[in-house]
Amino acid sequence: MACLALGAACLQAARADSVSVAVAANFAAPMQKIVAAFEADTGHKVTVSLGASGKFYAQITHGAPFQVLLSADEATPARLEREGKVVANSRFTYATGALVLWSAQPGLVDDQGAVLRHGRFRHIALANPKVAPYGAAALQVMETMGVATALQPRWVLGENIAQTFQFVASGNAQLGFVALSQVMEGGRMAQGSAWRVPTSLHAPIRQDAALLLAGRDNAAAIALLRYLRSEKARKIMHDHGYDT
Repeated sequence: MACLALGAACLQAARADSVSVAVAANFAAPMQKIVAAFEADTGHKVTVSLGASGKFYAQITHGAPFQVLLSADEATPARLEREGKVVANSRFTYATGALVLWSAQPGLVDDQGAVLRHGRFRHIALANPKVAPYGAAALQVMETMGVATALQPRWVLGENIAQTFQFVASGNAQLGFVALSQVMEGGRMAQGSAWRVPTSLHAPIRQDAALLLAGRDNAAAIALLRYLRSEKARKIMHDHGYDT
């Protein structure tokens, strides 16, 4: 009788499912809000694991039970698709990221990135370029500017972009390359100083999502990928500095 009274709510609960999602660390903040909205709107439950895209590739190829991948690049999902670990035609770009050189110290980073050539600092943080797309973009920026070799002795490598951000936020590195989404919310930059790196200095950071084979019959997995294209999700992404 209670379910008859509640109608659609009980029907939603009966159909509710859960999904395990591997999410690139740079997307942590918007993903938290998207998950909250998605769960409220659909009744599905989402378990999020954060990390570097390269690490997720290794885990998925060794049988990790993720059902959806939200990568920080397009290469990793494409590679998994070629290897038969992604549902055919499920891959799409859910966001395009932006790279910033950021310091928790006001005034340290100028708006042209000249600090990379002339600044006095002991350490500069970046995500490991071998496994983290934002780290690869940071390396490409330094190479394009001709400062990579000179700065390499001062690098502090994060396992992923989240750890890289913590290095800078804590002051263990005076500045570092992080995702714009980590220092922006609601269209405003966080405290400190930053240079938004021009996209001409690195390849586009297209972030692709994919339905993994383990999620092909999972209603929550399919619904979540659909939800990422919704206006509500897109607004959250824009507020955190992503293009969609």
